[in-house]
Amino acid sequence: MTDAATVSHVFDVDQQTFEADVLQASLTTPVLVDFWASWCGPCKTLGPMLEKLAAEYNGAFRLGKVDVDAQKELAGMFGIRSIPTVVLVKDGQVLDGFTGALPEGQLREFLSRHVQPLEAPAPAAEEVAVSETPEQAINRLQQAIAGEPNRPELKLDLALALMHAGNVAAAAVELAALPANLATDARAVRLRNELELAHAARDAPGIAELQQRVQTDPADWAARDQLGVQLLLQGDTEAGLEQFLAILQQARDWNDGQAKKRLLAAFATLDDAELVSRYRRRMASLLF
Repeated sequence: MTDAATVSHVFDVDQQTFEADVLQASLTTPVLVDFWASWCGPCKTLGPMLEKLAAEYNGAFRLGKVDVDAQKELAGMFGIRSIPTVVLVKDGQVLDGFTGALPEGQLREFLSRHVQPLEAPAPAAEEVAVSETPEQAINRLQQAIAGEPNRPELKLDLALALMHAGNVAAAAVELAALPANLATDARAVRLRNELELAHAARDAPGIAELQQRVQTDPADWAARDQLGVQLLLQGDTEAGLEQFLAILQQARDWNDGQAKKRLLAAFATLDDAELVSRYRRRMASLLF
């Protein structure tokens, strides 16, 4: 691992770091765990290919390396019987895996079922003058799309502009029409979560009414859920997240685990990395 980009996405795993670096980290980014040993011939073939793909996928997944000789308990926990064995951990659970040194083509096929490479965001939308209003951005992008209808990235920019202008329904339509390669773009994923929260707030009671309901019945999970969404959308981020944590702590399976889903959606829309990290740790402590 000499390339800096590769190193940033590849790390060693031991018994002490497993929970934080694999389980908790997989709540936001899938983690591929490679069980290997220095004496294993196939491991020497598979390892470099996995590291190459980790760099190529640019953070869409991280690669954790477990030396089974040094980490016998960890290997035993996963029931490792032969190496190399690779498992994909997502949302704190083992999602898929394989044994043996697959050729690169099959590795790519395996990864494509669960993750897509992340690309650097297109600079065009970011370089627009900050004085441009959302309405002006919509007009500019609609004209650009009319002139270049085969540039789907412009349609993603339009969906974002529509959301910024508060036109939730139109933003949802544009997002749904994106081609598959853009549907997994980081900006599209964020917009999808923003739309989910906006949809949840539609036709919901006001904050004061919801606060009264929660005060009257602290186990009114539906009211807590709606209150958390409303607080988030009003910019009272921590108060909103606290509502979801309260549900997760006392009724984690309510409405098919909705509190966890709300937290993950909120994390995907927030720019405060420190706050997200802090609340992600608190969520993980309640889940594991």
